[in-house]
Amino acid sequence: MKVAVLTDSTAYLPEELRRTFQIEMVPLSVTFGDVSYKEEVELKAEEFYPLVKDSKVFPKTSQPSIGYMTERLNQLAEHYDAVIAIHLSSGISGTYQSMQTAGDMVDNIDVHVFDSEISCMPQGFYVLEAAKMAQEGEAPETILAKLNEMKQSMRAYFLVDDLTHLHRGGRLNGAQALVGSMLQVKPILHFVDTKIVPFEKIRTQKKALKRLLDLFDQDAKTGAPIRATVIHANCPSLAAEIAEDLQKRYPNVELSMSYFGAVITTHLGEGSIGLGWYLK
Repeated sequence: MKVAVLTDSTAYLPEELRRTFQIEMVPLSVTFGDVSYKEEVELKAEEFYPLVKDSKVFPKTSQPSIGYMTERLNQLAEHYDAVIAIHLSSGISGTYQSMQTAGDMVDNIDVHVFDSEISCMPQGFYVLEAAKMAQEGEAPETILAKLNEMKQSMRAYFLVDDLTHLHRGGRLNGAQALVGSMLQVKPILHFVDTKIVPFEKIRTQKKALKRLLDLFDQDAKTGAPIRATVIHANCPSLAAEIAEDLQKRYPNVELSMSYFGAVITTHLGEGSIGLGWYLK
């Protein structure tokens, strides 16, 4: 059985990596007024920030249409017997549900949809593992079992510089945003049951970053092999500093740097930092 692996743009896997592992991608979109861009195709992360600064309207995000997804699945059916579609958390986007609907509408390919319950490079970790296994000829059921095993140790925490973006995007209620802004809170956030929720509220970025590293240390200090990523929203120097520190401290960690792209940054805001990892 020939198995395709498909994800959406919020995994933020570089194009060369997708090409190497033959990973298919459906893009989410960012809209400024009447102008819409497919992220990672028509709008790269570095192009997003000048647009936000120059725009008079706050950008909105949208998932791929069911029609577009159905078309892509039919195209894959010409070359594959099955597809594993790995998407950002169903609690923050309808992309996962739309792919399920699209999968029910095609008859000539078996569609297995996996809810990563997360986003960005941690989502990408699932995609890369699935793609490697697919290239090795593993069956869809075997690949999905491995992804569910990874989910048991997958962790991701992130902190935002400004709560107003989460509030505008409907990811944080008004009272939380108001209190956070007044107290200059730098909340550490994470995913619980597919949704973004506060983990801890900390008063300064310095203390929040230290707490982020403390959380990572709880797993890394065991010496177990770990795959990790530092994720940033237009603050590469800070991300590189964190990555360098972690690499020196933990020889058991395979570390990469990634980024929050246009869609996720619309909701988190510029200056956000994340740290994701799982036990290999």
